[in-house]
Amino acid sequence: MARGLGGYDPAVRILVIGGTQFVGRHIVDAAIACGDSVTIFHRGRTNPGLFPEAEHLLGDRNTDLSALATGEWEATVDCSAYVPRQVHALAQALGGRGGRYVHISSVSAYQDVTSPGITEDAPLAVLENPATEQVDENTYGPLKALCERAAHSAFGDSAADRGSSGTRGVSVSIVRPTYVAGPFDHTGRFTWWVERIAKGGRVLAPGPTDNPFQVIDARDLAAFVVLLAHGEAEGTFHTVSPIPPFSFEEFLAMVVNEVGPSGTELVWVDAERLTEAEVTGADLPLWAGIEPGRYARAVDPSRALAAGLRPRPLARTIHEIHDHEMAQRSPTQRPVGLDPRRERELLTLLG
Repeated sequence: MARGLGGYDPAVRILVIGGTQFVGRHIVDAAIACGDSVTIFHRGRTNPGLFPEAEHLLGDRNTDLSALATGEWEATVDCSAYVPRQVHALAQALGGRGGRYVHISSVSAYQDVTSPGITEDAPLAVLENPATEQVDENTYGPLKALCERAAHSAFGDSAADRGSSGTRGVSVSIVRPTYVAGPFDHTGRFTWWVERIAKGGRVLAPGPTDNPFQVIDARDLAAFVVLLAHGEAEGTFHTVSPIPPFSFEEFLAMVVNEVGPSGTELVWVDAERLTEAEVTGADLPLWAGIEPGRYARAVDPSRALAAGLRPRPLARTIHEIHDHEMAQRSPTQRPVGLDPRRERELLTLLG
């Protein structure tokens, strides 16, 4: 039963693996706002001063999990597993004391996304070499799929039977977001478009215009993850918005409408011409190009919406990100996005 906006009664003890940068940060914030008792396991390198009201356990999930040798939690939220070994090691360290397990995966985990509207039951990707731990654009999705399988193996009901006799209420939930946007986004992908368009002028826009597009606000993802941590729902969920169909053209037009100065112009350029000019996804973040996997941006969110996911309007996310950026003392250095001079060159050449 709810006990206030975004809250549940009773409060629970939640362990968050990696909770001081972006997605984890918003999850911890949402849990604390609910009145939960939060423990954060992290390396102490990123924003170590955040959340003084939480318990902080320092370690490294790859080399040192000893800080988790004691303690018991009703839910564990894993924000930072990229290879299955990390999931199995965490389960072993917790020894059945972690309660419900919520794993942050990705829509990239699917084997074949060549049409819009797939559900959570679509086949997962298969890694040619399951022993690899090299995370790159080709292995990220399949490794996430292996992490999901590891989660069910290590934290599911059968694992609970093998664990301590005190283990109760064990379940595994998987959330598969697409792009995550919001304040404090260290990747800068969504934010770059908001701030670039807020500067106005002629903006290079990558085609095809009808490429599907979905995103999730980190704060809405966090609220849903806390709901799962409380056991209000369980399963595998697409945490995405808007409901398809929604295109990249509609997304950029919305950004122009919300933050673009008068006279802002989107200059659409075919994907083939951009590729010939050696433009990449690092130059134009969130660009899906023309590869078949672009339909991973058009998955069906019905199951998550029925379970309690409540995405805020995309226009609100755009405005709030822009307001957040404007409130910063100094501009955030983006790891992505076209240099202004390079954009002008491309507009002259291709526009």
